[in-house]
Amino acid sequence: MFSHITVGSNDLNRAEVFYNAVLTPLGLRQRKVIFDSGPRSLCWVGSKHPLPRFYVYQPFDGAPASVGNGGMVAFLAATISAVDEAYYAGIAAKGVDDGAPGPRDHYGVGYYGAYLRDPDGNKIHIAYREDILG
Repeated sequence: MFSHITVGSNDLNRAEVFYNAVLTPLGLRQRKVIFDSGPRSLCWVGSKHPLPRFYVYQPFDGAPASVGNGGMVAFLAATISAVDEAYYAGIAAKGVDDGAPGPRDHYGVGYYGAYLRDPDGNKIHIAYREDILG
């Protein structure tokens, strides 16, 4: 059901130390992930599966991280059409567009996603990953 969960940080070095300490005993390992654009990020995954992932980012908008800024819940969709369907159903249910459905090649070949905010302003991402689900 989940693709990844993201939280924001103002100090990635401090966050890296903390999350390595907390997540290593839980069986998660840090994985190097480099995107073509955007700020530096940290990532942890389980030892047997590439998903779900846990990310820590500096917020993309450049503002200080705070509860909800840089935080997002991402849901994994089985198909591209499921991304579209979930996105438009969310808009119909009073969600707000935060990135229409479409390819997100900077995250990887075959990555397709959409972003919206729920009625309370929480950021939601729906992702199809051809590299995983192909």
